[in-house]
Amino acid sequence: MRRSGVGFLIALFIGHYGAAVINVSAKDTWTSVKTKHFVLVGNAGDKEIRKVAGRLEQFREVFSKLFSRANLNSPVPIRVIVFKNRHSYLPFMPVYQGKVSEVAGYFQSGQDVHYITLTSELSQENPYSTIFHEYIHALTNDNTFQSPAWFSEGLAEFYSSFEITDGDKKVMVGKPISHHVHLLRENKFLPLPKLFSVHRDSPEYNERDKQGVFYAQSWALIHYLLLGNNSQRKPQFIKYLELLSQKKSVDVSFKEAFQTDYSTIEKELKNYINRDKYPVQIFSSSSGQKLEFNITMESTTISEAEWNYYLGDLVLHLNRTDCETYLQKAVKLDPKLAAAHASLGLAQMKSQRFAEAKSSLQLALSTGTQNHMVHYYYAYILSREGMDVNNLITGYPPENAETMRKHLKQAIEIAPGFPESYNLLAFVNMVLGEELDESAQLLKRAIALSPSRQEFSYMLAQILMRQEKYEDARMIVEPLARNASELQIRANAKSLLERLNLITERLAEFNATSNERVTPRNDEEREKTKPRLIVRSSAIDGEKLHGLLIEIICSDQGMTLIVKEGDRIVKLQTNTPERLRFITHQHDPSSSITCGKIDPAKPVIVTYRKSTGGDSLYEGEPIALEFKK
Repeated sequence: MRRSGVGFLIALFIGHYGAAVINVSAKDTWTSVKTKHFVLVGNAGDKEIRKVAGRLEQFREVFSKLFSRANLNSPVPIRVIVFKNRHSYLPFMPVYQGKVSEVAGYFQSGQDVHYITLTSELSQENPYSTIFHEYIHALTNDNTFQSPAWFSEGLAEFYSSFEITDGDKKVMVGKPISHHVHLLRENKFLPLPKLFSVHRDSPEYNERDKQGVFYAQSWALIHYLLLGNNSQRKPQFIKYLELLSQKKSVDVSFKEAFQTDYSTIEKELKNYINRDKYPVQIFSSSSGQKLEFNITMESTTISEAEWNYYLGDLVLHLNRTDCETYLQKAVKLDPKLAAAHASLGLAQMKSQRFAEAKSSLQLALSTGTQNHMVHYYYAYILSREGMDVNNLITGYPPENAETMRKHLKQAIEIAPGFPESYNLLAFVNMVLGEELDESAQLLKRAIALSPSRQEFSYMLAQILMRQEKYEDARMIVEPLARNASELQIRANAKSLLERLNLITERLAEFNATSNERVTPRNDEEREKTKPRLIVRSSAIDGEKLHGLLIEIICSDQGMTLIVKEGDRIVKLQTNTPERLRFITHQHDPSSSITCGKIDPAKPVIVTYRKSTGGDSLYEGEPIALEFKK
C-alpha cells in the first residue's frame, strides 16, 4: 500500500535548497501576538505585529458577516511570521529551480500547520494586500474542493484589495489593481484553455517573467465574472464552480455553465479591460455608523528557543535541509520545549533516521504535553518504519500497530477537528486489513473537515476496493483520475482505475458457467451468482507452492496472494494481475473468487517465479493459482 500526503467558493512553492545563511540576529526581540483566531510571531516589533493581527481579524470578521454560510475555521492552525525587513526575510523566501523568488509574502500550506509569512516593509499602494491575499489562500486551501491555480490566485488577488474606508464606516472590495491593468494592456493574454491548465508546478505560475501575466489575467477574469456587466455572468460562474466541485472536467464544466465557447469569454474579458471601468463592491452597516470590531490581543516576548522553533518548523515545511539547525538549537536552549522535539523528530524521519526520530518524539511525550501534534507525529513516524523507497509497506508488528492506534486516538480526543489523525488511523487499518468499515467512516470525517485534500478521497477509494465495493470506489476514483490537481494523485488514481477495470473484467470471466443468466432476486440467488472459476490447463512451468490461500489483496499496485504453507506465511505479488491464470478442475457452484479474506481458506498450488532481490518483501511473482480437487 502507498500513502500519498463549494459552498465556501460560492459564498464568496516551495522548493528545496541547501543550508542558508542565517541572517536572524539573536539580538532581535521576538514577539508573539495571540488573537482569537491567529498566532503571530516575529521580530518586526510589537506595534507592527499588532497592526497585522488587527487587520487579519477585521478581514475575517467582515467576511464572517458577508458570507455567513462560509466556514472560516481552518482544521489546522494558521501561524503568521512577520519579519522586520527584507534582509531578515530573504533566507525564508520561496525558491523555484534553485533561485530565490523575492516576494512580499507567501502562503505555505501544510498537513499539520499553515504558514503566512511577510515583511513589515509593506508596499505603499495597499500595504495590507499581501496579508489579505495570503489569508484567502489559507481559507480556500481547507474549506473548498481542490481549486484550479488560476481561480485560487485570481480570487486571492481580488480580495487583496479589501479596504475599510470612510472612518471605519464602509468596506470596499474589488478596487482595480493598477499594475495588473497596465500589464494586461501591454502583454498578450493567455488563451483560456492555457490559463485553466496552469498548475502549481507550471513555469507560468513560478517564473517571474510569466508570473505577472498569469496573476493579472487570473485577477481580471475573476473581477469580470463577479462584477462585470452588472454581474451578468456571476450565476454562470457559480454554476461553473459547482460543476468543478462535482468532479466534472474543466471543458465540460465551462461549456455547461457558460453556454458558450472560450473565445467568446476571452473577447468579453479583453473588452472589459479596455473599457477601464471597474465596479467595486461597497458594504456598510445598516445604521451608517462605524463598523465595530471586538479585537482582543495578548502579546508576549518569546524566548530564543521558541523563535528558533518557529523558524525551524517553517523551514521544515519548506522541505529544506537546514531546518535542523534551528530545531537543534531550540531543544538545546530549552530541553522541555515539546513542539521543537516533535518537529526535530519529523525532520529526522524525513532523512530516514528513525531511531533518532523516535527518540525525539519520546522526549516530547515525556514532557506530558497535550499537544495533539506530538501524538500524531509519533504515530506517523512509526507508520513510516518498514516502508521501501517507493513508500510501500505490507504490514506492521502488532506492538507498533497498537501504539500507533493509541496515540492517534489520543490525538483525535485532544483535537477532533484535525483531519490527519483520522487519515493516518485509516491507513494503519488498511495496511493491517482490519476495521475497514471504521476506516471508511474515519476518511469520510477527514474529507468533511478538509474537502480539498484529494488524497483522502483516493485512500477512501482504496478502502472501498478492499471491501469489494468496486462501483463505489469507481465513483470516487474516476474524477480523481481525470481532474486531480496534483499530478501524483492523478497518476495514482489512473493506476487504481486500471486495476479496478482489470479486476472487474477478470471477475466477470469467472461469473458464467452456463450460457443462460438469471438476474438474482434475493440474497440466496446473489450468493449463487458470485463470480465462478473457469476451467483451464495446469501445465505451467515454475516454482510450486502447496498451501492454503487465506487472502487476495487487490490494490493499485496489483494483486498479492497470501498463502499459508505449514507454519509460514508466503506473500506473492504481481503488478500484472491480468496475466495471472486461475485454474480449477471441476465445475463447483460453491467455488468463487473475490478480493479479500478467503474464509474458509482454500487448498491451492501456486506456480511462481522466485524473486531475485534479496531484500524483496515477496517470495516471488505468481503465474498461476490452481485450486486443488
